[in-house]
Amino acid sequence: MARWIDKLEQFAVDVILERRYGKRATVFRWFLSLLSFIYNPLVRLRVWLYKKRLLRSYELGCLVISVGNLTVGGTGKTPLVEKLAKELSAAGRKVAILSRGYKSVPPPLGHRLMAKLKGNKEYNPRVVSDGEKIYLSPLHSGDEPYMLAKNLKGVAVITGKNRVQSGLWAIKNLNIDILILDDGFQYLPLKERLDIVLIDREFPFGNRHLLPRGMLREPKDHLKRADLLFITKCDGSNLSPLKEELRKFNNHAPIIECVHKPQYLFHIVTRKKEPLDYLKGLKVATISGIAQPESFEKGLKKLGAEVVYSKYFADHHWFSEQEILRFMERSKARNAKAAITTEKDAVRIPNTQYFILPFYFLRVEIEMLNGKETFQSILFESISPGRKYRIAYSRKRERSERLKNSPAFAERCEKTSQGF
Repeated sequence: MARWIDKLEQFAVDVILERRYGKRATVFRWFLSLLSFIYNPLVRLRVWLYKKRLLRSYELGCLVISVGNLTVGGTGKTPLVEKLAKELSAAGRKVAILSRGYKSVPPPLGHRLMAKLKGNKEYNPRVVSDGEKIYLSPLHSGDEPYMLAKNLKGVAVITGKNRVQSGLWAIKNLNIDILILDDGFQYLPLKERLDIVLIDREFPFGNRHLLPRGMLREPKDHLKRADLLFITKCDGSNLSPLKEELRKFNNHAPIIECVHKPQYLFHIVTRKKEPLDYLKGLKVATISGIAQPESFEKGLKKLGAEVVYSKYFADHHWFSEQEILRFMERSKARNAKAAITTEKDAVRIPNTQYFILPFYFLRVEIEMLNGKETFQSILFESISPGRKYRIAYSRKRERSERLKNSPAFAERCEKTSQGF
């Protein structure tokens, strides 16, 4: 069943991005356009309701930093979340990353039923890591949360749809004083936060259509909510036209240019690192389940690799042994000398004996090309007393404690989680 869902998802993505043509694709695009026409006023209404406080949002007594985007996938949020967490942790702050845990497998139904029968009403999020130990597998945490937990010592990673309750749990049980929302721009129940929005230089607004016809989660003018704008995947080309367009929707947020810079190759089996020079002139095959596989492949070619075979799957796809076997056999038939994937994909690849080629993932980190001083100034001033994004601990933590012990608050949070 899951394979059919993946195939349907990939078909929809191909139709949306104009990769498929024909009668079926045309009819499907018209249908998606109709749904987008309906979606537009609904998403605007939701944001308006939160703005007018007709839908309630909450302050948790600590700084909240949201890292998100306006489009679906592909902007490179995870490396920025990792960089943020590292810098704040190194500055002595207690940091937790709150993720939705997209496409993770929930606990067994029997466990959930038993918890309800026992009358356990206390909210317990899924703790991927408490900063010291990893408790969940990639399957049960999600690929990105697991990758963050593996790379970040001293930083907690927690998943759950209700990030208000997850944040309260982290503050109470782990003494957290900074929460980072991974993919949090559309999560509006948390307020008093610093909103960082990533814009992909190559596809800043996808195909410029709203979901489900396009890749835009919200209308472009909703960028006005952003406090910082990051243009990712910069290559030195002129960004003036893009910046001018961004300024039409947001004229106050600093714009920072950055690049996702490759660091090294990591052998999935031997755990050995290879320098990037290893790729020069090397015939490689690529396999990935990400939103923009073309960008990954293009990056390998820039490093000197000769890509002789590529296999794409839907975003967040969980690979089977049979898929890996077929990929390896076809890669070897095309004289590939190594197989390369992304770090996020690597956690979804099963341990198998079918690695008949050296199998690596490419480690990538974010690097700011300009605006680094501005970013650090805003980031660290925001955690200083009296700043716009700073919440006074003495007053807000008292309120947070009252909220946590309030049955009405728990009931409201439960309703919130059901809606998002």
